[in-house]
Amino acid sequence: MNEPHLPWRDWVPEFLLLALLWGSSFLFMREGAHAFGPFPTAWVRITLAALMLTPVLIWRREVPLLQKHWRPTMTSGLLNAGIPFACYAYALLHISTGLSSILNATTPLFGALIAWFWLGDKLNASRALGLGLGFTGVVLLASDVPGGVSFKSGGTGLAVVACLVATFCYGIAGSFTKRYLQEVPSLVTTTGSLWGASLGLSLPALLSWPTEAQPPMQAWAALGIAGLLCTALAYVLYFRLMTRTGPARAMTVTYLIPVFANLFGVMFLDEVVTHWMIGCGAVIVVGTALASGLVGRSVRRRSKL
Repeated sequence: MNEPHLPWRDWVPEFLLLALLWGSSFLFMREGAHAFGPFPTAWVRITLAALMLTPVLIWRREVPLLQKHWRPTMTSGLLNAGIPFACYAYALLHISTGLSSILNATTPLFGALIAWFWLGDKLNASRALGLGLGFTGVVLLASDVPGGVSFKSGGTGLAVVACLVATFCYGIAGSFTKRYLQEVPSLVTTTGSLWGASLGLSLPALLSWPTEAQPPMQAWAALGIAGLLCTALAYVLYFRLMTRTGPARAMTVTYLIPVFANLFGVMFLDEVVTHWMIGCGAVIVVGTALASGLVGRSVRRRSKL
């Protein structure tokens, strides 16, 4: 299927805004995680986004569709938001926002691998090469984590694993959505998923809610931005891009997110971006592009022109 053709002015501004929102989410999640802890941080972000999208769902009279498909949408929520957001909130307590965002770029890599196992998607030579190249980049990146890799409680090694668990869940969610929710409107899927994730995290969030000191207003504001802008608005933009430009082009936003995340980390957190991180990030992006078939599609498209 050919991707819809639109002039760049009609989609690039929204594409850049989406990358900025998702890139900045690492900064806001880090602020919230240090004040609330991982589970409450993820729960507040997700619940605020669900509360924002629910009136839109009601206004569009799509609540009956959510009631009909509530089981798969809520299951999708745990895979697509609940577990990943909690994992990233934990990781951001121990590693930089820049490193977390580079690891996040492996999402399409796991998506291609899981689609191959679960849905039987074809895995040709270039996609197999991409998988190997992408995972090599992850290993090289993890081997030079600042401060060394440690798998003790609170260690950087566990933080890296948490990021990879998150992207693995994103990969499962992609195949799960394609198999069980492909015909369900995107707003129904998104809102139902967020409520499923919120319910799934409610007990862990309650049990780990900070009691010694109330989180400062700055942390509340950070999670408010993460929930309302970096989640609710970002999901609306993402599905709008998927509809208008096609899923392949919309998915490439993953490659631009680390640019904004590292930029904000340097500007506001005095983080350091090393040449090794840039090099490994480039290896991961190239491998992911090959594994997801984006490079192959681009080459075939040019050959037909």
